[in-house]
Amino acid sequence: MSSKSSNKLVNPQAREAMDRFKMEAASQVGVTLNNGYNGELTSKQAGSIGGQMVKKMIEAYENGIQ
Repeated sequence: MSSKSSNKLVNPQAREAMDRFKMEAASQVGVTLNNGYNGELTSKQAGSIGGQMVKKMIEAYENGIQ
């Protein structure tokens, strides 16, 4: 396994939608994101955003299979 990190999307055209999704999740947990680099975020803030995104993806999946 490579030590090089990758965040490539399967569908590169989805980047804009993912960026909107990330901004929405950040807003929901009270974190302000800038467009572009957000290296000043704490681990707690970044984790809150990622957790919110996962929660919303699970909800969407569960609603889709009902």
